[in-house]
Amino acid sequence: MSDRRILHLAVLKSRATWLAGMGCAVALLPACDPVIDIEGAYFPAWLLCVIVGIVLAVLARYVFVWLKVEHHMGPLPLVYSCLALLLALVTWMVFFHT
Repeated sequence: MSDRRILHLAVLKSRATWLAGMGCAVALLPACDPVIDIEGAYFPAWLLCVIVGIVLAVLARYVFVWLKVEHHMGPLPLVYSCLALLLALVTWMVFFHT
């Protein structure tokens, strides 16, 4: 076999292993998630944390504009998406740290 063919087979095997691992994670990890009851409907806790993170990032944007520091920031989509992620993770740690 040529070296190129061997490399191609190794890449395919690596991708298949990764996809199998992700499939197992997707199938098994949702069972570990805490669930919140809101008005009789059950929501996963991570969904609530993501919503809180996004809302807090939007509020932070208004604060940054009011303080006139937004124009000093880097690429705004990257900054605000990272800020939303950070705030969602902090929300998760504050309320679901067990």
